Amino acid sequence: MPIKVQSNLPAKRVLEDENIFIMDESRAMHQDIRPLQIAILNLMPNKEDTEVQILRSLSNTPLQVDITFLTTGTYVGKNTPTSHLDQFYLTCKDVYNRKFDGLIITGAPVELMGFEEVTYWDELKEIMEWSKTHVTSTLHLCWGAQAGLYYHYGIQKRQLDKKMFGIFEHRVLRRRIPFVRGFDDVFYAPHSRHTTVLKEDILENEDLTILAESDEAGIFIVMAGEGKQFFIMGHPEYDRVSLDQEYKRDIGKGLDTEPPVNYYHSDGIEQRPNLTWRAHANTMYTNWLNYYVYQVTPYEL
Repeated sequence: MPIKVQSNLPAKRVLEDENIFIMDESRAMHQDIRPLQIAILNLMPNKEDTEVQILRSLSNTPLQVDITFLTTGTYVGKNTPTSHLDQFYLTCKDVYNRKFDGLIITGAPVELMGFEEVTYWDELKEIMEWSKTHVTSTLHLCWGAQAGLYYHYGIQKRQLDKKMFGIFEHRVLRRRIPFVRGFDDVFYAPHSRHTTVLKEDILENEDLTILAESDEAGIFIVMAGEGKQFFIMGHPEYDRVSLDQEYKRDIGKGLDTEPPVNYYHSDGIEQRPNLTWRAHANTMYTNWLNYYVYQVTPYEL
């Protein structure tokens, strides 16, 4: 996919080194097509890593996509330089008068807090409410999915006995729904979280449909209505070393975190982990953009 980003975005250089087609603003202006307008509300601590991961996942369709990165105005993290945020990000209030074809709300490392205790919760509620009338389809990831289910449907998260951490096997439940078109019966995806949402709470709401789940990790993909919203309980966008970095970070902090399951080779954590989830992650993002954004969004936003 020709993804349109600012010419000097650091993620652009990383992805070009991977031979992924990233289009800068000057080249995009010469194409006589209307690109999809996709906003990414990036709540992750290291925003530059997340930019690379999500743009990589969006790069597998011929559609042109114009990316707008968003951050919260009520909280500014300490892991991303202010200069980077000032140059490449807008705050949520900057776009309330705009409409978008798609919105992605990422996870955030605040899951052990109550939703109302999160500094930017009121701002997040505003943008989730705004998305109902200004966005064709919204994709929620990990904590973002739990926050979305809580705000839109009143479904509360539940704390786990230990961190759900590793690569887990999942199975497709509703194969005829386009969001999981092209998936194998069994596929893998990364999880890194301390909380979960119960299946019985999802099933009590007639507007929600479970598309995929795991015997170990629980619910994975939930669709609202005909695809206005999707809630993904893991991190399909993670790259090869994301879990490794998280594990070594936890150990460095003195946390009693077990190694991510089904991830490292048997001969130790210093070996390069296998990448076993990328194909299905790419298929998921491609299906979302094609069937739930491009096919249904109006030409004139």
